[in-house]
Amino acid sequence: MSTHTTSRTAGYTARAVPATALAELRVGDDAGRACAPYTADEGGHPLRCCLRRSVPGERIALVSYAPLRRGAAETGADPGAYDEQGPVFIHAEECGGPAPSETYPFARPGALRTVRGYDAAGRIVGGRLLKIPEAATEGFDRAFTEAFADPAVALVHVRAVEHGCFLFEVRRP
Repeated sequence: MSTHTTSRTAGYTARAVPATALAELRVGDDAGRACAPYTADEGGHPLRCCLRRSVPGERIALVSYAPLRRGAAETGADPGAYDEQGPVFIHAEECGGPAPSETYPFARPGALRTVRGYDAAGRIVGGRLLKIPEAATEGFDRAFTEAFADPAVALVHVRAVEHGCFLFEVRRP
């Protein structure tokens, strides 16, 4: 069974939406809507289940996902007003999760990302804008090292700036 992570040698690991959450999202999403799978005519949708872009012909779904709420349910934390939900693409059926990789997902040089730190209670404790450099892996590594320099940061979310969508999570190494 997949752990739904992508390994990194620098000590940081990009984490996909957990398998248990994916199973639930494939029935109904975090906004209370039924999952509505469809066949993608075009590729390029950022799939949060396997941390890669879709290809034409794949069965996918766009669902509402609340990563802090789901994490809080596991730990007993209360993110309060920081509880956000937003759209994410996933495979309509189980896909096995991400393949091990030495690079971060969705790391197109020039793209803008928000790198936002959260404490153990699910509250924002810092963040920054990252314009992905040509050396994308090193740019992400620097941003994560900077975020985790604050001992209060328990995890980091990476989001796309243009749509605000959750892309992946990184936890303290």
